[in-house]
Amino acid sequence: MEFVLEILPNNRLLAVLFSLFLNVLISIAGFVPSAFLTAANILFFGFKIGLIVSIAGEAIGAIIGFYLYRRGIEAMKGKYGNKGNNQLLEKLKETSGMEAVYLVFIMRIFPFVPSGLVTLAASMSRMSLVHFAFASTFGKIPALAIEAYSVHAVINLEARFQLAAAVIGLGLAGIYMIWKKRKRLDQ
Repeated sequence: MEFVLEILPNNRLLAVLFSLFLNVLISIAGFVPSAFLTAANILFFGFKIGLIVSIAGEAIGAIIGFYLYRRGIEAMKGKYGNKGNNQLLEKLKETSGMEAVYLVFIMRIFPFVPSGLVTLAASMSRMSLVHFAFASTFGKIPALAIEAYSVHAVINLEARFQLAAAVIGLGLAGIYMIWKKRKRLDQ
């Protein structure tokens, strides 16, 4: 890992390729947030280039993830048949055309909707890869711009404000977790 960290600052093309590769891995995993990679891209490449690299990485990762998820789903159907009875998943399987494009576009705009879920849901639909690539990429641009601007703003804060933001964020996350746990216990 040290070798990679020593080489990247001197070779921007290699750094871009490495970032794209990490984005593909994150997209395939489906549950790892890419915000830390967006932050790293902005720190390393600057705001504009970092945002462009992040958009490209998200697009490539989502397309590869869509393809692999769809292949996996097709393989599972062949092996296990179609035993699903979840109404939402059944509806998503029937979605195609502009309705599917619109749904993916809307879900991508919101920065905190897990990308892996959107990709999985789309791969289960009748949506084409081209439609998915278009909707996913253009829907992700506003979300990444918001994410990048937020990261940029936090990075440019004084250290004491960064610490305060981190403490407030952790506090809010803790309150949310306690609330969710209590809600589960009440049911």
